[in-house]
Amino acid sequence: MVSKRTAIAMAMATILTAACTNSNYSNNSTSKADVNNRETNLESLNNQTIVGTTTPFASEAIYFVVTDRFVDGDKSNNFESQGGDYPTWRLPLAGPEGKKAYVGYMGGDLRGILQNADYITEMGFTAVWMTPVHDNPDYAFNGDEQITYGGAFKDGGKTGYHGYWATNFYQPDEHLVSEDLTVKQYTAQMREQGLKSVFDIVANHGSPSFTMTDDLPGYGELYDKNGLLVADHQNLAPEDLDPKNNPLHAFFHDYPDLVKLSNLDDENPALRDYLINSYLYWISQGADAFRIDTIRHVPHAFWREMSDRVREENPDFFMFGESFDYEANNIAQHTLDKNGNISVLDFPMQKAMLSVFEKPLESDFADMKEVLHLTHGPYENVYDLTTFYDNHDMARMNATDDGFINAHNWLFTVRGIPVVYMGSEIGFMRGTAEHAGNRNYLGQERINSATASPIQQALSDIANVRKITPALQRGLQLNVELKAHKAVFYRVLQDKENQQTALVLLNKSNKPASFNVSQFMQEGPWQEQLSGESQQIQEGGSLLSTVPANGVQVWVRDGAITGDKLMATLTDQMKRQ
Repeated sequence: MVSKRTAIAMAMATILTAACTNSNYSNNSTSKADVNNRETNLESLNNQTIVGTTTPFASEAIYFVVTDRFVDGDKSNNFESQGGDYPTWRLPLAGPEGKKAYVGYMGGDLRGILQNADYITEMGFTAVWMTPVHDNPDYAFNGDEQITYGGAFKDGGKTGYHGYWATNFYQPDEHLVSEDLTVKQYTAQMREQGLKSVFDIVANHGSPSFTMTDDLPGYGELYDKNGLLVADHQNLAPEDLDPKNNPLHAFFHDYPDLVKLSNLDDENPALRDYLINSYLYWISQGADAFRIDTIRHVPHAFWREMSDRVREENPDFFMFGESFDYEANNIAQHTLDKNGNISVLDFPMQKAMLSVFEKPLESDFADMKEVLHLTHGPYENVYDLTTFYDNHDMARMNATDDGFINAHNWLFTVRGIPVVYMGSEIGFMRGTAEHAGNRNYLGQERINSATASPIQQALSDIANVRKITPALQRGLQLNVELKAHKAVFYRVLQDKENQQTALVLLNKSNKPASFNVSQFMQEGPWQEQLSGESQQIQEGGSLLSTVPANGVQVWVRDGAITGDKLMATLTDQMKRQ
């Protein structure tokens, strides 16, 4: 796979070669030679490449679903009596004032996602990331400390409804598939609806594996694609395992990692084959991309081997990892070629987004400058990062409707691949953590009424603008102003297929704001994508507009770049990317 920086460097070589032939001209001269020079200069500009990323998947927008908590599309796979003395259905945790969270299965399945494909695409999304489809144990875990409402880092009484407690990395969980809907059929039918499938994969852990009062089936066990037992923790503490002498212990480290989860031994070649072959299997079942859980808990060497094998068969396959770390230099290591060239979720931007959008009237857009890393950044390519403001592993954003609207206006116009967690389009369970309602069941009724939400309406508007605007998907970002309640920046894309400039105007105040943009402004027709309004800008002119409170405008000019100053600035920024 060609690295992103290599691709951009090749584009830069073309730009610099063309730039050497450019000559300055004076507007005061009307000689034939000057006219010819200007025509030559414009032709040279037309041939120069300006791009943030060449990664195909950067054009997508991702809707993230905890499958069991989305929509129950098939009640026959609920298995409400499963688990016997350790039941798995619902399992509410009682909180104050009648509040509840749940740690059991609640019925969501692949059928429920597929039945709402239109809802997802009409909002402007083009891909669905779902929690792991792997088979999980059929009992509530009876070890560890008991989880309580609002608690954390305790697994007692919980189930594998979320999919991250795999007991067979090749087998789909029976709660998710239907008799007439396999995983492969699901991905094929989603693709027919215009939606790609992002599969969630795990490498560092299996299920909770020790401290059980009774050694329950599935927990601490791993089965292969033929259903044969290949590893068993046997309810032993990690330090009591004997991986050198007991073949069933060989897949595990003999020391703990996360709570009571089995700690998979990435140094064992057989375990690496088991996992990597399972990833290849799910690609054969229709996975279009991977989100990698807890990527930092496994050494870079594993991910390099994994990415080499995956991309040998699927050269453009996109992957992004979860490294729960707010330091850019740390998470950026995963994106480097030597470590597998795997993108990551942009946690530094997530933190900044909360600081800006949870209290938009008290915050400053300037706080977003540093986390953009548009020049001299540590990432292989910052435009390939997946951007988000909350998910299932942290408290949901605690914002007003206006805060969510402003967050989406930012998310769908700046660099990166936007990810929105299910329910955030209506402000569902805002401010709640994992065991305080973050993962509560969304359900068909809420989805049916979602279009009445001002958050959902505004999200659909800006997400659909990004969906049809290549410059917002892959274009270079050039900032003009990020200050107080106003943000002004360009997204510019000029390659063989596209010649487009988008000017983004953001206003997060509760009053309309006037904008006068002259810097880098190009002459020609500009059209605002949400209102349809147009302006004809003359050479040396400005674009004047008023953006509503908590609003966004995206002004688009189609055609090659015509301004020498703009081109020089863009090419210089590409060199420093």
